[in-house]
Amino acid sequence: MIKRELKSMLTSRMYTSKALIVLGPRQTGKTTLLTEISEKEGVFLFLNCDDPHIRASLENISTTALQQLIGNNKLVFIDEAQRVKNIGISLKLITDQFKDVQLLVSGSSALELANEINEPLTGRKFEYILYPISYQELLNHTNYIKAIQQLEQRMIFGMYPEIINNPGNEVELLKQISDSYLYKDLLSYKGIRKPDILRKLLVALSLQVGSEVSYNELSIILQVDKSTISSYIDLLEKAFVIFKLQPLSRNSRNEISKSKKIYFYDNGIRNILINNTNRLEYRNDTGALWENFLISERMKFNQYNLHYCNNYFWRTHQQKEIDYIEEYDGKLFAYKFKWKAKKSPKLPADFYKNYKNTSFSIITKDNFLEFLQNK
Repeated sequence: MIKRELKSMLTSRMYTSKALIVLGPRQTGKTTLLTEISEKEGVFLFLNCDDPHIRASLENISTTALQQLIGNNKLVFIDEAQRVKNIGISLKLITDQFKDVQLLVSGSSALELANEINEPLTGRKFEYILYPISYQELLNHTNYIKAIQQLEQRMIFGMYPEIINNPGNEVELLKQISDSYLYKDLLSYKGIRKPDILRKLLVALSLQVGSEVSYNELSIILQVDKSTISSYIDLLEKAFVIFKLQPLSRNSRNEISKSKKIYFYDNGIRNILINNTNRLEYRNDTGALWENFLISERMKFNQYNLHYCNNYFWRTHQQKEIDYIEEYDGKLFAYKFKWKAKKSPKLPADFYKNYKNTSFSIITKDNFLEFLQNK
């Protein structure tokens, strides 16, 4: 079993009179992680909300009914909590009325769960996201040599636990994850009225990784209105399928200020959506894969290490660009990603002129670990 970096953080927050909420994509190991923590504590109550009887028992429940449900248990693990209507109120009752009970909660989607828990549980929770396996977790699980040997495989097949643990069956398993789990929350959500458009949109976004995304262009390609595109992209983000990067634009009319770049939480999902799992030497999108891999891995690092920063890309109308920028402590850290750097790109003069307090680095396969591990 691959040890998750989030485990130590969750363990340190146990029995602090606050609920521990773990969100994230399906099949990333949330249930496994929280079960492991629960079993180490001893006896606990496990409530799987995929069970309709469990869901019914948690909906609009009273304090008296909760007392009967919880009994003498000091640890309660509620799995797939997003499936319970008004779950936020039930969680609030447990944290307020049962001070000696530690509440662990998992959810595979932020579609409804985040909206329902944020207001009722204000000041009563710690909330985290469990992503697919991070490259650091892979390093810790194997060793430096083996992790480096797997780099190309991880760029193609991604970092889902089941994919890493079953070499040789990646394509079949990725199709199962995509078909069975990727859309499960979204297609049951009332805002999705055109599932075929959703799938076509995902393919279109897969082909534009690393490029600016225009909602107007997508609406023309898919022959639906712009508001539908915007709504579906927002839902895909809340379901932990994709995430956005905003442009940095503060000082110049030449800077692009409205377009976004969209990345996938996992390279394997992106590749299976376009049915391309070829080796890198047979691909023309290696640069896009490298960029998606590095930015998604850096996001995991920042989250797990509580490294709070603003994230951007930068581009001008003259096509001068910087792939990724972090801003913290009043300073900008700019990065250019190159799988193979035949020559060393320089920080664009226009950028340096407007943003002087900037550090610039080129990230290749020879130095990417430093980027993925340093604050």
